[in-house]
Amino acid sequence: MLKPARKQKPNPEGRMPLTEHLRELRNRLLKSVIAIVVVTIVALIYYKQIAEFITDPVIDKVGCPPGQTVAEDGDSCARITANGLLAPFTIMLKVSLATGVVVSSPIWLYQLWAFLAPGLHGHEKKYALSFVAAGVPLFLGGAYLAYAILPTSSAALVGLTPDGWDNLFPADEFLDIVTRLVIVFGLAFELPLLLVLLNLGGVLTGQRMLSWWRFMVVGITVFAAVATPTGDPLTMSVLAAPIVVLYFAATGFCLLNDRRRRRANPDAGLSDDEASELDLTPEDVGDVEPVSASRSRSDQVDGNDPAKRHGYDDIT
Repeated sequence: MLKPARKQKPNPEGRMPLTEHLRELRNRLLKSVIAIVVVTIVALIYYKQIAEFITDPVIDKVGCPPGQTVAEDGDSCARITANGLLAPFTIMLKVSLATGVVVSSPIWLYQLWAFLAPGLHGHEKKYALSFVAAGVPLFLGGAYLAYAILPTSSAALVGLTPDGWDNLFPADEFLDIVTRLVIVFGLAFELPLLLVLLNLGGVLTGQRMLSWWRFMVVGITVFAAVATPTGDPLTMSVLAAPIVVLYFAATGFCLLNDRRRRRANPDAGLSDDEASELDLTPEDVGDVEPVSASRSRSDQVDGNDPAKRHGYDDIT
């Protein structure tokens, strides 16, 4: 009779072979994809309501009145159009997929943490779990910020239209911009969590993060200029400013965490040889072994050798 296989106990240090890491990564990715697909299918049912929720703020801000090509005050306005026979179908897929990624963010963010958590110590998982719980509001906050500034950015761009021109927003292009803004803003707001996770794992120190602040401010500004699909200064500033604030907040937390570590373990910054304790307690060496027998044998063998006396040569 075959015995049931024993359940392998998890390694307390989170170590596992490479194949186990790859299998764990596959399972986490599969769960994330399933969550996104399920939410996407539900979003297909309510596609029109979601599309109206996305486009209504822009239409209210820069949309043309029915039957007119300019706004009531004479300023430029725009219309959202679906170009082509297949455009409504592709737009439906884009809207549903973007909704699936955003709404299922609590699940795939948790799966990401669950894959990284085994590499942390027990006391560090406690902090990591709390920050993963903060990751979902940060992602959703960044996504909402992108949605909130979209009407203002659209109005600023439409205002650059010369007189006599008409603005037509292809719906698929417009939704591509919205999707990129939402995902870029949401992921950019996760930067402090990534830095804190590296600090908890002992990879990055708060002092090093503080020394990088000039390069980080410039890098975040360049990233905001490249990542924003509209490219206008307003959208770039709205994206860069919160990330810079979150970076300094993460730096402050890492500095406090490093100070806490030094208090708990003053030898944390020393090497193993420097931090090891030396036991200087005297110990009894025991009885001395007699050498008379060996001396007599050496005298018999080497008695005529002037260089050796009593079993020892002159060097020893």
